[in-house]
Amino acid sequence: MKYMALAVFLLFAAISPQMQAQDHGISATASKKGTQAKRSATSQKDKSMSKIEKSDSEWRKILTPEQFRILREKGTEVAFTGKYYKTDKDGNYRCAGCGNLLFTSKDKFDSGCGWPSFTSPADNKNITIHRDLSHGMIREEVRCAKCGGHLGHVFDDGPQPTGLRYCINSASLDFDASEKK
Repeated sequence: MKYMALAVFLLFAAISPQMQAQDHGISATASKKGTQAKRSATSQKDKSMSKIEKSDSEWRKILTPEQFRILREKGTEVAFTGKYYKTDKDGNYRCAGCGNLLFTSKDKFDSGCGWPSFTSPADNKNITIHRDLSHGMIREEVRCAKCGGHLGHVFDDGPQPTGLRYCINSASLDFDASEKK
C-alpha cells in the first residue's frame, strides 16, 4: 500500500502545468492570461529586500511553539481557531517572525474557510509564491519574502478585483490596529 501511495504522489508531481490548469477547471490559456498573470509579480523576489536568516534554535527563542510549527515547519492551524480569522478592525497584518508588512485590513474578507483571507498582499514584493506538492495536492504556498516563513496558500476562488484568496494562518501574523496604510 505504501508503494501505491508513493506512485500516486509521483504521478501528481509529474502532471504538466497545462494539465494542472485543466484539473482546476480552467484552460491553460486562461490560466496563463488570468490569475497567474495577476500573481506573476508576487513570485518574483525583490533583490533589494534584506533577508533574515536564523537557525532553528534562534527561531525557537523568538516564536511560540505554534508560530514555529507554522512559520518554520509549514504547519497549518485548525480552521476557525486562529485569533485573526474574524478580526474586522482597521490595521496591518505583519509577519510574526520578522515584522514584514504582509496584508492590510482593507483587503481582508470573510471567505468562510476558517482562516484570515485577503484579496491581495500589502505589497507584492513582501511575499513570495512557491509550488507546493504536499499532501497529494498541487497548491501555491505563500511565504514571507523577508524571513521565508510559511504563511498559508493562495487560491483562485477569491472575490474581484483580483479573484484571489490568500488563505493565511493567524499564527503567522501579528496585527497592528494602530497603523493604517
